[in-house]
Amino acid sequence: MPRLYLMSNPKAENSSTYRLLKVMSKPSLHLTRAVARFLAIIVNHIKISKTAKSAHLNIKIALPHLEDEKRQMIIKSAIQNEMISYFEFFNIWGSSTQKNIQRIHHIEGEHYFHDALAENKGLILIVPHFGTWEIMNAWFAQYTNMTIMYKPIKNAEADRFVREARERESATLVPTDESGVRQIFKALKQGGTTVILPDHTPHIGGTMVDYFNIPLASSTLSAKLIQKTKARALFLYAIRNENFGFNMVIQPIHSSIYECSDVEGTRKINRMIETLIQKHPEHYHWSYKRFRANPELHNLYDIPQAEALSRIQKLRHLD
Repeated sequence: MPRLYLMSNPKAENSSTYRLLKVMSKPSLHLTRAVARFLAIIVNHIKISKTAKSAHLNIKIALPHLEDEKRQMIIKSAIQNEMISYFEFFNIWGSSTQKNIQRIHHIEGEHYFHDALAENKGLILIVPHFGTWEIMNAWFAQYTNMTIMYKPIKNAEADRFVREARERESATLVPTDESGVRQIFKALKQGGTTVILPDHTPHIGGTMVDYFNIPLASSTLSAKLIQKTKARALFLYAIRNENFGFNMVIQPIHSSIYECSDVEGTRKINRMIETLIQKHPEHYHWSYKRFRANPELHNLYDIPQAEALSRIQKLRHLD
């Protein structure tokens, strides 16, 4: 889920934010994308923006082999696509479940989902911060009960807006702590489904696992759930198409993930994310400051880029 930076004022808060979000969610997908593209032009033009700077550094770290001209093209497209995705999220949250289902025009690998569901062992959907992942919830909710970790948004009205969208799809929202993990574990044992976004930095702790050959503090929750519950695991993503809809891709995760260590399982998931990014780098959400998740890189995004890249090179593990 995108991070909504909507701060609340307890004394003045009313339904104005909620009404605004409702209004933002009502325009057609065509208009929503057009507005987002216009704003992305501004962000790309103002190259000093934090979003652009973070994306530029992240892409240089993850894809060092690219020529400068190609990299600049990817950065420009990636910032535009990320901006469009955030606007699409609002549109998706404000639309009916049936309308969102109809927006998914093509599904590659659909049989993997139905086969996994038929085993009745529980299902773990691994979804990276890529494309417009929110559109997939409505489609999956047709077939299975979803239990999803959810961190409340600080603004109560924004939180209400997002919660309504989640609950409309009959998702059970659980806290992002140990009690939430226990509820997910129970749901999987009963044949339910959960969704996990694995490419983020844990708030506390984490295990050092390579991501683009850089050791970063990483959550091993996905791998641990897979190994402890033996629930089926699938890797999936959704990309917008030119017909005002989306295409979804579902891929199996190699069966070795059920037997290996949680660190090795996390490494396998990271490799799948890396492969996807290398295939479609313009659709990954590059603004997230993922590469500071190392004690030697904590201020990576606050120092000159040349120094940042030098630190990265000292830590990079060669294949």
